[in-house]
Amino acid sequence: MQEKRGNSEMLTPTIVMALLAMILLLAGYYRGGGEHIAGTRTGLVMIVQILPLLIFAFIVAGMAQVLLPQDVIGRWVGAESGLRGLLLGSVAGGLAPGGPYVSLPLAAGLLKSGAGVGTMVAFLTGWSLLAFGRLPMEVGILGWKLTAIRFASTLIFAPIAGLIAHLFFGSVKL
Repeated sequence: MQEKRGNSEMLTPTIVMALLAMILLLAGYYRGGGEHIAGTRTGLVMIVQILPLLIFAFIVAGMAQVLLPQDVIGRWVGAESGLRGLLLGSVAGGLAPGGPYVSLPLAAGLLKSGAGVGTMVAFLTGWSLLAFGRLPMEVGILGWKLTAIRFASTLIFAPIAGLIAHLFFGSVKL
């Protein structure tokens, strides 16, 4: 039953992206400068670069679902884990390596394994706002002072976002 729901959830975004791709391909074709060929080549290069990462990220997400006991997931990051789960999700998100190709499948896998909605919102918010792995580059480019201000200004948002999600959407079945 859940497989069927998962497939239908992906149908609409797939159709939208297919239509957008076709429109852009046609726009490139009608410009007459070969943009449709150049854009398609660029897209294929990105596929070759990203596909291995996607494959491994989905394997990690799938293995997390089958290897991590649901009672452990529930206790540490489930809906009943409380503030501990929100803080753990926030920090884990900030430590998560890579881009959305890694973090999104991991969050989806944990959610299917019993993680709470609030904790996964904290995880994704921590991933996007905290990004501990990005801090050295940020210091190098922006300087330590602006980096510290930015980090201090965003530090509380991941747990708050998780708390809001838990309070308003914690009982929503995904």
